[in-house]
Amino acid sequence: MFTGIIEHFGTIESLALTDFGGRVTIHAPTLAANLAISNSIAVNGCCLTVVSLENGRFSADLSRETIQKTSFGAGVAGLREGARVNLEQPLTAGKEFGGHFVLGHVDTTGQVTSLQPEGENWWYAVRVPADFAPYVVPKGSITIDGISLTVARWSDNVAAIAVIPYTYEHTNIRDRKPGDAVNLEGDILGKYVENYLAARTEATGKLAPALTVAQLTEQGF
Repeated sequence: MFTGIIEHFGTIESLALTDFGGRVTIHAPTLAANLAISNSIAVNGCCLTVVSLENGRFSADLSRETIQKTSFGAGVAGLREGARVNLEQPLTAGKEFGGHFVLGHVDTTGQVTSLQPEGENWWYAVRVPADFAPYVVPKGSITIDGISLTVARWSDNVAAIAVIPYTYEHTNIRDRKPGDAVNLEGDILGKYVENYLAARTEATGKLAPALTVAQLTEQGF
């Protein structure tokens, strides 16, 4: 599990893809020394397993599913050699939980529509696929390329994020341009609620009744 708080950068040195999988090698001198074979690492929000370590670099294998669901397989709009990537190690006991629950299980990719300055801050806008739109909530959390962000504006399947200078400088948002593919992960809490309600409806043949604050309180929420 991750938090979406980016602490390191890496640079893709090689990205070899086939019809059935692939391998990525990332130069990460500020992080590699803290890694070990079999460790999990989030690369632009995609949870991968370290399979090789050498000279400040680590390699990870990519499954066909990973390539299809993430920007690793997005062609010219996606990740490529020389690209800077956001890196995060898994959450450990006692570590500050500064973002939100991020699993590193990318749902799909979105497309950057704009990155515009506003004073010292920036407006960062990403169009999301229609089937991902139900997981986007105004003022709610969203993970974009592994970064825990808050949806400030939501209209016509475009999520707009208000980006402060620190986030701009310490993530690869500053590299983004319109048309780029970015990895998206919805808030896991919303997915669990959706799945519970769908299962209940299927079991009873009826739509689940509307929840009330009193019912939620009774159930311990």
